[in-house]
Amino acid sequence: MNLTPVWISLQLASVTVAVLLVLGTPLAWWLAMGRSRWRVPVDALVALPLVLPPTVLGFYMLILLGPDGPVGGPWLAVTGNTLTFSFTGLVITSVLYSLPFVVQPLRDAFSSVGGRPLETAAMLGASPRDAFLTIACPLARRGFVTAGVLGFAHTLGEFGAILMVGGSIPGETRAVAIAIFEHVETLEYGAAHALSAGLLVFSFVALLGIYTLNGRRVGVSV
Repeated sequence: MNLTPVWISLQLASVTVAVLLVLGTPLAWWLAMGRSRWRVPVDALVALPLVLPPTVLGFYMLILLGPDGPVGGPWLAVTGNTLTFSFTGLVITSVLYSLPFVVQPLRDAFSSVGGRPLETAAMLGASPRDAFLTIACPLARRGFVTAGVLGFAHTLGEFGAILMVGGSIPGETRAVAIAIFEHVETLEYGAAHALSAGLLVFSFVALLGIYTLNGRRVGVSV
């Protein structure tokens, strides 16, 4: 059995989670602690992939990242390569599609920290940056673990959005979920079962680990 799609999905999930933790942490902090009137609309926008059909997101990402799109066009002019049907395009799509699975657990973790520890740190002379890095982030460590595992597992199972943007190019964009679909199409049920069972076991172990760590039911909310 060809395991290249598994490797591609593992790479995609790892890069996606890394990007989301870097970009999503300050966003989650702002959503948890901010007082802007734009906080609720942004929160709803972050949650949009939870209810939006993956093919809808994939379609608009295809337009956005295409050679004539507002992002894909300049990228093509600068690099000479297209974002569609490329691993980079898959990463951009996956970041948007898995956004709520990383941002929402972090937002909830920061909310549970509250403002009192930060106020105490400020009274002791800590700067806002120091208080965030040395107080808020360590206290929200369970949220970081939950966000990382949920984002990774969700990206592994992506199908519709990445199929629209990346197609099924062997060795480049043919992720494991796409490989399962193609195995079923060609009646290769043994290979489809092996890949599906692997994803099933991984997903169960990941959720079991999160629930055990937190001692309660964990999820994302709209």
